[in-house]
Amino acid sequence: MKQVQIVIEKTINHYSAYAENVEGIYGAGDTPAEAKQSILDATRLFKKYNKAQNIPAILKGNYELVYRFDAESLLNYYKKVFTNSGLERITGINQRQLQHYSSGLKKPRPAQKKKIQTALHQLGSELMAIVL
Repeated sequence: MKQVQIVIEKTINHYSAYAENVEGIYGAGDTPAEAKQSILDATRLFKKYNKAQNIPAILKGNYELVYRFDAESLLNYYKKVFTNSGLERITGINQRQLQHYSSGLKKPRPAQKKKIQTALHQLGSELMAIVL
């Protein structure tokens, strides 16, 4: 399936979102959730108000939006789901460091980003295997 790569990142005043591989699709919001909704609306409006010949092939037929967050935006987006204590347990990164990442005070090194991503993917796999 075709993938539209969406980047969500913290800026000075808000969160921005843009399609990395489709020109002309942008969004923003006060929270990562609002930026995500804004990019969904922008994609829908882009398709609605452009002529078929002006719509990129990637947006024709089936496609999925794939989100790439910077660490600050990701941690803030999931703040209601994961506590720093819980994230520390699954990532091995101490809570104080996670707080620095979520506040934007510090940026994680590539190895730390990988730890966070791997831990969340592993958790997702475990959750997908649950049957009730």
